[in-house]
Amino acid sequence: MHDSARWIGTWVFRPVYRVRVHHRDRVPAQGPVVVVANHSAFVDGPMLFGLLGRRAVFLVKQEMFRGPVGWALPRIGQLAVRRGTAERRPLTQALSVLRGGGLVAVFPEGTRTGGEVAAAQHGAAWLARTGGAVVLPVVCRGTRRPAGERRRFRPRVDVLVGEPLTLTTGSGRAGLAAATEIIRAGLVRLVADLDELRRTT
Repeated sequence: MHDSARWIGTWVFRPVYRVRVHHRDRVPAQGPVVVVANHSAFVDGPMLFGLLGRRAVFLVKQEMFRGPVGWALPRIGQLAVRRGTAERRPLTQALSVLRGGGLVAVFPEGTRTGGEVAAAQHGAAWLARTGGAVVLPVVCRGTRRPAGERRRFRPRVDVLVGEPLTLTTGSGRAGLAAATEIIRAGLVRLVADLDELRRTT
């Protein structure tokens, strides 16, 4: 089911958006990876799920695990998390994926904030450090319709994959805070790079 869902995710948004993916080759073909992404619209997660090019386990907010979608998510390996809480179970499950050489995707903002990176949470940094994974920043623009704008016909959506980051900060809470700041700053820079790319192309 996971591979079938990924295949569907590669094309299901094409009739709705004009999707351009920049530097997809930066996604490591193997080994443990923590993808951190900005989050501006509901479709960001499903779209990235199909575009990353390898199996991915996303940490998804608990509210999505209802109805038909809620039935499907655990069956394709996705993990439920409660926003604003530090639950050990989903993090432990995600850590097992990383230790098996897999890819885990996190929206460290924790909510949709217009795609701006305000304050990354510690979970992504903890997973990367504990699981021996590289961090791969990915940002998306164009899925969210600006307030007051009329419905758009096949708007352009750009996805930019950043360079993998290796967290080499110290141990303890100070090291975790430093790693979290590296992730946050990396996402901020990548959002700015993508905005500039969209202005000039």
